[in-house]
Amino acid sequence: MQTYDLVINGGGMVGLALAGALKTSGLRIAVLEGQWPVRSLGDIADNRVSALSLASQRILQRLGAWQGIEARRLQAYRQMEVWERDSFGRIGFDARDLDEPELGHIVENRVIQLALLDALEGAANVTLLCPANASELQRLDEQAVLTLEDGRHLAAKLVVAADGAHSWLRRAADIPLTSWDYGHHALVATVRCAEAHGAVARQIFTPEGPLAFLPLWDAHTCSIVWSLPPERAQALVACSEADFNRQLTAAFDACLGLCEVQGARSAIPLTARVARDFARERVALMGDAAHTIHPLAGQGVNLGLLDAAALAEQILNMQRAGEDIGLLSSLRPYERWRKSEAARMLAAMEGLKRLFAGNHPLKKLLRGVGLLATDLASPVKQRFIAAAMGLEGELPALAKDEKF
Repeated sequence: MQTYDLVINGGGMVGLALAGALKTSGLRIAVLEGQWPVRSLGDIADNRVSALSLASQRILQRLGAWQGIEARRLQAYRQMEVWERDSFGRIGFDARDLDEPELGHIVENRVIQLALLDALEGAANVTLLCPANASELQRLDEQAVLTLEDGRHLAAKLVVAADGAHSWLRRAADIPLTSWDYGHHALVATVRCAEAHGAVARQIFTPEGPLAFLPLWDAHTCSIVWSLPPERAQALVACSEADFNRQLTAAFDACLGLCEVQGARSAIPLTARVARDFARERVALMGDAAHTIHPLAGQGVNLGLLDAAALAEQILNMQRAGEDIGLLSSLRPYERWRKSEAARMLAAMEGLKRLFAGNHPLKKLLRGVGLLATDLASPVKQRFIAAAMGLEGELPALAKDEKF
């Protein structure tokens, strides 16, 4: 039996962020992961990227991971443009309106994960176990015990589910999940555009669903996230590159000229999920294990990193007070805090999705007027920008513009 204070099930971005936030705490921490990412990066970007907000950047900077991201590759975006096809409605956002150098950064998920691993090097209190997969959970009065597939046993005051949307640990703890199908798949790919992206993130709302072009480190390359009905998404994954390029360019109103796909295309089913409980006795959930949202605003990973920062803050508070970090009563403040923020984000994404659904002329007219009015109303527009940058809501100390 190996004994720890904290075991994190999942060594992705969110799980490693929690370990990084506690690496100087003195707590004995183990991180379980089935497979670490390949360290060498190809010439073509990975399909899975994240739009990191300013709040997420602050968290990663304080964890010592930002320098690892900068040493690899990232792209700042300073403006955002959003419009609807065949409509006069359009809105633009500019970092200068908030006196900031950029609105955020587009970074490959693997780059973030590798940078977090680098930041954990030399942390004497953090043990990385890989390959390691849990197969059984027992929750006892004073500890939880995880049995691994290879027969090892790990005991801890608290085990944390950071193992994604299909979380094994969430199921093992018998935590119910509320979910609904968005009825769309997200088609993701890397494309090269004839015209330079100019460090602008762009999104067009089409009758089929939103299509986002996220700028990458190469001036002519973007990562796309195209929300489509499942059959349409699968057809576009299977069609020839020439046919895909033609249809993508047309869907994007040829905004950046001819688009040419680079590498593989994939389609990911979109489902909203929220766990009924974010904490149980000896168990806490965070990131996609606790909630998943529609990618149209790119806030999924930002929500998860805020979970990690908030849970670290609560654990440190309990440690300073000499309290048991695994008791449900100790975890309640984290649960209330992050469930509230997740619910707010889920509601906002559902509202946006419904607002831009349908192609009725009257509804399109109202949407167009609404976009133009928002674009002209400076205070309202600045609220939108602040929310996109992760500066709205109750922020953990790691995400604030102050000393942690």
